[in-house]
Amino acid sequence: MLGEDHSTTVEKLEKYTGTVNWSYLSPHFQAGVLYFVDPELKLADVGFAFSENQKDQVGAWLKAGDLVKIGDLHAEQWSKDEAEFEALVISPFVLCRPI
Repeated sequence: MLGEDHSTTVEKLEKYTGTVNWSYLSPHFQAGVLYFVDPELKLADVGFAFSENQKDQVGAWLKAGDLVKIGDLHAEQWSKDEAEFEALVISPFVLCRPI
């Protein structure tokens, strides 16, 4: 097939990671599907765990605080700032962190 993508899942995830502002992320926060990823983790690695349904790994990150569901406090702060974020969509979830 013409244009067939033979990239690995991690390569695809890295390719679809981008920079966005809060106005892009806000609807995902309101839908309850926005997660903060600790800067020590690679977004692609977390995205891979989500895409492969690695519940134990995701649960471990949540328990350790390396992955946090965005709450009202973060949303209020970020809506006031003009911060940019590194983000990755793993439908229906969105992973992000300020840059």
